[in-house]
Amino acid sequence: MRLSPSLTIANDMSHYNNLNEVEYLMQKCDNINFLWASLIIEECSRLGLMYFCIAPGSRSSPLAIAASTHPTTTCISCIDERSLSFHAVGYGKGSHRPAVVITSSGTAVSNLYPAIVEASQEFVPLLVLTADRPPELQDVGANQAINQVNHYGRFVRHFFSFPTPSDEVSARMLLTTVDYAVHIATSSPCGPVHINCPFREPLDSSPKPWERSCLSGLNVWMSMAKPFTYYFQVQHPFDCSYVDSDMAEVLQVIQMAKKGLLLLGAIHGEDDVWAALLLAKHLSWPVVVDILSGLRLRKYIDHISEIDNEVLFIDHLDHLLLSDSVKDFMQADVIIQIGSRITSKRISEMLESCFPCSYIMVDKQQSRHDPMHIVTHRVQNIIHFSNYILKAFVPHTGNQWRRFLQTLNTMADWEISLQITSENSLTEPYVAHTILDAICCESAIFFGNSMPIRDADMYARNTPENYHNLAIKLGSRSCHYIQVGSNRGASGIDGLLSTAIGYAVGCNKRVISVLGDVSFLHDTNGLSLLRKQIPRKPMTILVINNHGGAIFSLLPVAANTERNILDQYFYTCHDVSVQNLCVAHGVKHVRVSTKMDLRDALLTSKSQNVDCVIEVNSSIEDNAHFHSTLRKFTRQAMNHAMDSLSRISIPDSIFNGSVLYEVGKMEYSLYRVQLCSPPTSASANNKSSAFFREGFIISLSLTDGSIGFGEVAPLEIHKENLFDVEEQLLFLTHTIGGVTIKQFLPLLNGLFSSWLWHNLGIPTGSIFPSVRCGLEMAVLNAIAASEGSSLLNILCPQTVEFPGSSLLDVRICALLDSNAPPEEIASIAADLVNEGFAALKLKVARHHDPNYDAAVIQEIRKKVGEEVEIRADANRNWSYEEAIQFAHSVKNCCLQYIEEPVENEDDIIRFYEATGLPVALDETINTDGENQFELLSKYTHPGIVAFVIKPSVIGGFENAELVARWAQLLGKNAVISATYETSLGLSAYVQLSYFIDLQNQDILRITNKEVRPSIAHGLGTYKWFKEDVSTQKLVTRRNSTNGFMGSPIADADRLLKEFQFNKSALVRDSAHVEVQTYQQKIYLDCVSISINVHEIGESENDTVLVFLHGFLGTGEDWIPFMKALSGSARCISIDLPGHGTSHFADWVGDDAMAESTFSIEAIAAILCNLFDYLHLKKVILVGYSMGARIALYMSLRCSAMIEAAVIVSGSPGLTDLAERKMRRAKDDFTASFLVSSGLESFLDIWYAGDLWNSLRCHPHFKKIVSSRLGHADLKTLARVLSDLSIGRQPSLWDDLKRCELPLLFIVGERDAKFKAIAQKMHDTITNQNASGVNWPEIVEIPYCGHAAHLENPLPVISAISRFLRKLKN
Repeated sequence: MRLSPSLTIANDMSHYNNLNEVEYLMQKCDNINFLWASLIIEECSRLGLMYFCIAPGSRSSPLAIAASTHPTTTCISCIDERSLSFHAVGYGKGSHRPAVVITSSGTAVSNLYPAIVEASQEFVPLLVLTADRPPELQDVGANQAINQVNHYGRFVRHFFSFPTPSDEVSARMLLTTVDYAVHIATSSPCGPVHINCPFREPLDSSPKPWERSCLSGLNVWMSMAKPFTYYFQVQHPFDCSYVDSDMAEVLQVIQMAKKGLLLLGAIHGEDDVWAALLLAKHLSWPVVVDILSGLRLRKYIDHISEIDNEVLFIDHLDHLLLSDSVKDFMQADVIIQIGSRITSKRISEMLESCFPCSYIMVDKQQSRHDPMHIVTHRVQNIIHFSNYILKAFVPHTGNQWRRFLQTLNTMADWEISLQITSENSLTEPYVAHTILDAICCESAIFFGNSMPIRDADMYARNTPENYHNLAIKLGSRSCHYIQVGSNRGASGIDGLLSTAIGYAVGCNKRVISVLGDVSFLHDTNGLSLLRKQIPRKPMTILVINNHGGAIFSLLPVAANTERNILDQYFYTCHDVSVQNLCVAHGVKHVRVSTKMDLRDALLTSKSQNVDCVIEVNSSIEDNAHFHSTLRKFTRQAMNHAMDSLSRISIPDSIFNGSVLYEVGKMEYSLYRVQLCSPPTSASANNKSSAFFREGFIISLSLTDGSIGFGEVAPLEIHKENLFDVEEQLLFLTHTIGGVTIKQFLPLLNGLFSSWLWHNLGIPTGSIFPSVRCGLEMAVLNAIAASEGSSLLNILCPQTVEFPGSSLLDVRICALLDSNAPPEEIASIAADLVNEGFAALKLKVARHHDPNYDAAVIQEIRKKVGEEVEIRADANRNWSYEEAIQFAHSVKNCCLQYIEEPVENEDDIIRFYEATGLPVALDETINTDGENQFELLSKYTHPGIVAFVIKPSVIGGFENAELVARWAQLLGKNAVISATYETSLGLSAYVQLSYFIDLQNQDILRITNKEVRPSIAHGLGTYKWFKEDVSTQKLVTRRNSTNGFMGSPIADADRLLKEFQFNKSALVRDSAHVEVQTYQQKIYLDCVSISINVHEIGESENDTVLVFLHGFLGTGEDWIPFMKALSGSARCISIDLPGHGTSHFADWVGDDAMAESTFSIEAIAAILCNLFDYLHLKKVILVGYSMGARIALYMSLRCSAMIEAAVIVSGSPGLTDLAERKMRRAKDDFTASFLVSSGLESFLDIWYAGDLWNSLRCHPHFKKIVSSRLGHADLKTLARVLSDLSIGRQPSLWDDLKRCELPLLFIVGERDAKFKAIAQKMHDTITNQNASGVNWPEIVEIPYCGHAAHLENPLPVISAISRFLRKLKN
């Protein structure tokens, strides 16, 4: 029969007008068994229990038939009751609603036991209906009859055994019992409920009369769609008196915390997750996130952006605690744990070591969750607890505590990422590290027990590779935390596959499941569930197959037990074919053995609409070894970090929020020094008689009086020039004053990138590599000066002094140019060897004659013998064929390596495999790219033996150290190379080189490899200098111990500390650019307006840039740009009417003010009058947003005064009349809201729009918004908004067709709307201008949205500068 809430009964009753509901039931239910079963299933349906897991069996036939024929249920079956029951548990975990399990009697009931235990321990709601023999068949030897009463003991929340079906028992008993059972299962503490259902025969639909009296009182129930009994829980207000007094004590504990720690354990509800996030933001404590919290795997999105920028997530505490120093440091005085279980054993041990402390446990369930017996306060209800604390003031203390943990976590993240990505082979930690890449916001993940969940907890990656990229990821759309499932209740390995499949059904998301091979084999019957026709999204199942139980290899038992015993009784080694199991069940299978295989398989699986098992090939031994290596390196990194931090003298003020270092000012000087001969970067045909090197020396002064120097020495061949570089230096001199520097910066490992982004607002990819290198050099030297230390010592604190400093040299490789006959070059090489050089590098491919270069190499080898290392450098100047020709000619010359032998980087490996000649990379890896790890991972081939690292090209010390460490981890040489820096830069490189060498010794020691002599670094360019920028020159000498030519690190340190500028090398110092600010009265009709003007630059300069801000901005927005560009143009910015300090001065007539307008025509007239007052003949306009519309209007309709225009995120207006009308109404409403609500409220609403998604994630967003609060005249500001509405301004699209002025369109790469507008404007002009003269250019600024000039200023400055040069030329 079928019963449904209103469907079947109501519809069928229309055919039985002469029958009431009871008579209808009597006709549809042939016997009392089917009546009871139908009522039970119907009531489950009305309670919202729609998912039924049915195990085959005879005794349960009435329940199975009733469930499977009910119109609103979804049913699934499986031959294995154990798999089926775990599947039901997974459904409950995913949906937070109970599934119903139906089984027959006997051992089928016992097979559910493990799943019942898991559901009980994990508080998963579940309803179990077990069929049973009637009482007369118990204990008499009847078939499949066991005692099922209280079969699951304390693991169920409630047990009830129905009597055998009888018409003498009211059917209401069935309904109320089911109602109560489901209430218990879904009330805290949630869990499984067992109802035992004995049935006598017949078990099929054989007719057997029953009395209608048992249905007495059910007419109302049958006529409605609701359950029989309602259960209501009255919610008491959380601040009622008895709760308030208890919470007051908890609040006081929290308010007194000095070193608070917030720990997010297993949290299963999205509301609870958001409550925990808001609490974290409010407390401002470090937040340790367990993998089960759903926040260990975070997708960066808009709604969480503000939270994530303010919440300090500590993802790697487990590995931080590998260091004993960190363990001693981690002494929290107040710990709040939100959610239950913690995966990491090390973290649990740390929490116990903090005791005695205040430990506040907050969870929605009533369970104890206190395995260490340290909980001092227990609160039930996460949301109410968070709401209570959010209403209270909690002081933000423990700044050093936060900074230390943030730094240590960054170091750990950097180290783990480096180790995992630099390892060539596909490792199990790599799977955990990259799993987030395979997950989208609509996905969920299920982790198996044993190693998969532990690896994910330790090695999952969240932090983007660079810091500004975080904001980019935050900007576009909303999402939520990644839902994570697991069976951590009893943490068994049984039923995991079935649970994962049920989880996918329950959460209705695409699920990735990560399981170990033993867990997978333990539940292979679960594969049959994948083939069931049930509504769910496709699954990807990752099986980590190391052919046994790998976790035991990481436990103490592995070190003290014989291998044969481990294999047989612990590892349970096997050779079962996962592929054959999948084939048997008709499931797609992919086996992967490399990182690329895994990435491809995950990408394919993500795009296809089928289930897929991806088998990851691994081994127990390799896994144990790599885990051990990871721990060793991370422990060393943590010890290094703690050693560095402990050596820094931190004043008491640090606890009050002060920072150790503060920049006073930055200055720079242009130098020009003569060279002895042309640099090897110059053309081989250069016939000049004199050669010079130009660059800049940065002087960075801290407020404590310490000064650090850095060198910025760009080379034209690296796509930088002095002109562009100086503009960035000018920008920095304006913005860097007053910026604070954390004491952790010398640790590098991403901290400098973080500082650039968070403190200066500069995305790391936007600053020129040479500028960043010089800035890092200056900052590190300033910190060293402040600490009375050396550059080397702050990079590597272990070298506190220079013991035996006469022996501590950095080996130098001499440099030779191939610009003479082979015999002459060989003679020069021999002289260099006699000086003490044991390594020589020859520049080849300068003449595109491989035979000549081979002859030079051959001649040198003859002259210097076999002991001297010879390197060649082709700088990508050969074709593949030319490189092959050279290699074959020098195959007997024992070259150490050849740098960049081919012009096409795709031919590098091919070249090595064809010739066997070792290769070094230079230009290929010397790019300041966005994803350094991704770039480097392409070049792990053993034929690549060295990375030649140029700090000024790769972007500073931090990037150089990263690449060097990567190379060294792969067993390759890391060679620091100069690009013709003077003694100042070379001295810093000597210190860096020694640091890199020490780093390599540590790697060799940790990996138990033989320590080899340090490599000779490419610092031989010092011989090219005829004069120097420093009064002291780089000291080089032949080491008395090893006889090699090198540079003493002590002398290099002395030069850095005592640097004095050689005045004869000085071209000029950076000029202190003053900003003139004044008011200029402008008369328009009968109105007088006072315009606030900012001006920089020479008044005689004919090139005049006029900057126009956007709505709510002021002329001050442009001052950094004006300073940067002041060497090229006279720069003027103004406060547009209604903004800043521009205001009405006076007017004639009472109605003049009311009649005045701020239309775009009026603003253009005001600006034209201003230009006349300032005696400007022609100007170049630079406008942003509203200012861009004004600039475009004036360029097209006031062109007599305009030479050109730069349009930043601008529009020519609307053409559609309906759109114009709607926009006018919208802007008028917004203007009235501004006046009525006040500026502060208006700004909150204004900047909440999608247009500002990217800007909101900028670290200076709050500062920018704060600067918008200075507008005093809101009425005039509102009138400007209304009068300048894009719905009122004339459309300029037709004017663009006749445009002849040069235009530059600048847009942010994430501003899709204005990118499209810019492209349309470009096409409109070019389609009408066939000559190609003055065609506009579009420049897309990376890492930003609408406010491109505020979000990423340096590329905007460069774009404007290039535009100016183009105009002049």
